[in-house]
Amino acid sequence: MTKARLFRLWLVLGSAFMILLIIVYWDSAGAAHFYLHTSFSRPHAGPPLPTPGPDRDRELTADSDVDEFLDKFLGASVKQSDLPRKETQQPPAPGSMEESVRGYDWSPRDARRSPDQGRQQAERRSVLRGFCANSSLAFPTKERAFDDIPNSELSHLIVDDRHAIYCYVPKVACTNWKRVMIVLSGSLLHRGVPYRDPLRIPREHVHNASAQLTFNKFWRRYGKLSRHLMKVKLKKYTKFLFVRDPFVRLISAFRSKFELENEEFYRKFAVPMLRLYANHTSLPASAREAFRAGLKVSFANFIQYLLDPHTEKLAPFNEHWRQVYRLCHPCQIDYDFVGKLETLDEDAAQLLQLLQVDRHLRFPPSYRNRTASSWEEDWFAKIPLAWRQQLYKLYEADFVLFGYPKPENLLRD
Repeated sequence: MTKARLFRLWLVLGSAFMILLIIVYWDSAGAAHFYLHTSFSRPHAGPPLPTPGPDRDRELTADSDVDEFLDKFLGASVKQSDLPRKETQQPPAPGSMEESVRGYDWSPRDARRSPDQGRQQAERRSVLRGFCANSSLAFPTKERAFDDIPNSELSHLIVDDRHAIYCYVPKVACTNWKRVMIVLSGSLLHRGVPYRDPLRIPREHVHNASAQLTFNKFWRRYGKLSRHLMKVKLKKYTKFLFVRDPFVRLISAFRSKFELENEEFYRKFAVPMLRLYANHTSLPASAREAFRAGLKVSFANFIQYLLDPHTEKLAPFNEHWRQVYRLCHPCQIDYDFVGKLETLDEDAAQLLQLLQVDRHLRFPPSYRNRTASSWEEDWFAKIPLAWRQQLYKLYEADFVLFGYPKPENLLRD
């Protein structure tokens, strides 16, 4: 029996080693796809993989031991294979922020926090966990397992090799949080040196999909191992997201995509809305021409679009107004930190402290023209009551899971 188990162990280790060699080759061959106008760092194989010694071999006397060892073996290799390579032409000077940040453990276990901050996070996570387990709240995808989430729905989970996973939610300070993640990971270089100031990172690079490693890219890189590697990271890394009042987020999305000239959103969304809900048959080819002619999508048109059952038969909601539970899967992923835009400054400071990088990095200052919750009544004043009630049902899970009160003033006459 002992010889058979040892043979099985070495067979597993040999197979894993070959897979890792293939991964290293794949990363080297396919890295050219990750370049932008500025230089991006690229994955490398890392230091030699750990190998078991004779004493360790004798300890592996049961199937569970083999599985546990394989999990540790793969977990260690994941960190190395995902690690962005820092260019060496102009390395940061000793003692720089980049060098210091690389040495930090992003584990949530020993984070320094005040009792009030810790209590607030405990309450937010308790509410989230409670309603995920409570059958009184039902919504699509609530009961499915993590393994059942399609790969295409994992694109918002940004993975950083310093043990952090960030689920970004558009219209919830995600541009600046992406900048912070880029600085911490060193994944984007400027003239051979990683960015150190989040605000110096050009916006067009922040939202370029090649700038970040996300879960939906794992299959291409790791094949059948991808789900296992995701679970290793979810188990060991600090996981966080930021949310905001769902109705205020909708107002913010409408303001930025339809009240400003946006050619992409005009062609893809505004033109169909104006035809379907505003009875316009002949429309200008560009947003600039439409704005000059006074042709704009109204907030009522936008709400009609969201409530129209045919909308998602054509395509899923755009990420800017898709529900948070569909972007971040909070009932399948146990988040360590739930931040809110309403308390952004305090939560950002607390999170950077939790990640033990607060001495080297500060969250960029928030914008002062942020859409305020006090505007809700004005924006919804001309929206029929029945539409408001339907809209609440559409976003109810986000209200409940993240502790936002039901907007009773908008849902009754």
